[in-house]
Amino acid sequence: MRDWHVKHMQDTVIKYLAGLSEDASRWQKLMHKQYGNLAHVTKRIDYDIKHGVEKQEVLDFLELVKTDESYSELRQATDFGYRLNTLETGFLNKDSKVNHSLSFIDF
Repeated sequence: MRDWHVKHMQDTVIKYLAGLSEDASRWQKLMHKQYGNLAHVTKRIDYDIKHGVEKQEVLDFLELVKTDESYSELRQATDFGYRLNTLETGFLNKDSKVNHSLSFIDF
């Protein structure tokens, strides 16, 4: 089952980075508008992390997409750099957030 979630994470990242094609149908545009935003993609990746994908695997895959020749066509997509940057910073910033809970020590 873990292998399925790794593949799902990779497919989610690739679909987000590729964006919407120029000749997309109305249905595809509607689905992209509803499910193709950064918040939804991050939720899907979090779901996969909850079920066995490690955070380092996500970061390694993002690095692989940047450097591997098999993803060269993906890198030529419109707004690829912007989408990759927002995905990386959103994912890294989410990890660095500190849980600020109320402290009742002063009472």
